[in-house]
Amino acid sequence: LTKIYKLYPSQKARFFEILTGKKKHKEIVALKDVSFSIEKGESFGIVGENGAGKSTLLKIITGCTFPTNGKVEKKGKVASILELGMGFHFEFSGRDNAILNSALLGLSKDEMKKALPKIIEYSELGDAIEQPVKTYSSGMVMRLAFAVAINVNPDILIIDEALAVGDGYFQKKCIDSIREIQRKGKTLILSSHAMYYISSLCHRAIWLQNGKAEKIGDAKSVAYEYENYLISKEKKAKEEEKREKTPAFFKSIKITNGFEEKNIFQFNEKFQA
Repeated sequence: LTKIYKLYPSQKARFFEILTGKKKHKEIVALKDVSFSIEKGESFGIVGENGAGKSTLLKIITGCTFPTNGKVEKKGKVASILELGMGFHFEFSGRDNAILNSALLGLSKDEMKKALPKIIEYSELGDAIEQPVKTYSSGMVMRLAFAVAINVNPDILIIDEALAVGDGYFQKKCIDSIREIQRKGKTLILSSHAMYYISSLCHRAIWLQNGKAEKIGDAKSVAYEYENYLISKEKKAKEEEKREKTPAFFKSIKITNGFEEKNIFQFNEKFQA
């Protein structure tokens, strides 16, 4: 997979490029030749720094965006929790958004009638389920998104950093639900900055660095190498900062007459340090 975004300085520049064919955009490579496969029932982690291409990769897998080159093949129903609020209409109530998202994930009317009470109960939003989503906190949005994703019975569950939001109680509830999905033989794709989740929930993982696959392998091994990289990077940054703050000083001074070092000079004799 390769994904290149075109960045235009203005809408006029975009229009001018269409009319003249002259390039007016700057290309940003979000992903570059990333290739891997995930087996049915496998839990697969994605790690990397901000801007490494994690979210772009997940959006391509879910079909929210398309690759510039390459293709994705997937089988089964996919449920995803990407950027918080993605796929929600903020003017609609929580209930309406649950119905809308369930429909988008392919549930029939009968399936939706069965799933909706479970979604509402799982979210634990109470009366807030009837309020517009624009009044929700980020934790409440996560509760609703997770409740939908878990209860539509997906074959593939994709989560992008959602576990970082919300209180400890609901995070534990989400982890328990993920483990139950794993026991049922479903596939999990998880992107997280928390290496504990990657190590404990995933079988294999990919480390993305500047849009490229730095390493693919056992989740614990990938998490360990990535953490070591971050520690090394932080140490280097601190050393750089320390060097910048350290005042300059002379280690030694030598005085010469231009040819040789001397300690005693004649009157009017030239010297240099």
